[in-house]
Amino acid sequence: MDRRGQKFRFTAVSVFVVLALTGFSTGRGHGHGSSHSGGGGGGGCSSSGQDHDSSSSSGGTSGSRYHDYDDDDDYTDDTDDTYGGSGSSDASTTLQDASVKLIDCATPTQAYATVEVTNPNATGAYFTVTVDFLDAGSDRVEEQSTDKYVAGNETTTVQVDLSSPGVAAKVDHCNPQPYASAG
Repeated sequence: MDRRGQKFRFTAVSVFVVLALTGFSTGRGHGHGSSHSGGGGGGGCSSSGQDHDSSSSSGGTSGSRYHDYDDDDDYTDDTDDTYGGSGSSDASTTLQDASVKLIDCATPTQAYATVEVTNPNATGAYFTVTVDFLDAGSDRVEEQSTDKYVAGNETTTVQVDLSSPGVAAKVDHCNPQPYASAG
């Protein structure tokens, strides 16, 4: 029994030393964002009342700064949207819709519509172009979409095909969606 108690105490002391050296604390990471600058702030094991910033070095110089560089809170703060991490990339990938203009509709001998797609963005992107193929009573014969790459600030002619040439004989006029979304 005595050896078992010694092993348990040794294990408990070992775990405590590892946790103390790594600065582990269950109370850190919430509400300490402003303490990362100025050499102070954040000290491990706050639940045990230890202050690693003052005990690790005199005057809070290299010891406390070294600990803060290894702190997980610093890493997550750098990638947080409020600091321009992933938030800035989301803003740069938001593209305006391209405008779509009908050039030619399908005919019995031409089983596709031709449209012009204008990209108002500085960067090129794929846009989804959709055309409604309508009969003489303006009922939908078919709706077809196609994805087309359009260079930045350019206009491209796009062909939107019907599902089969036999359908083209039923088409009287075409109605493209006025805007094509980036996809």
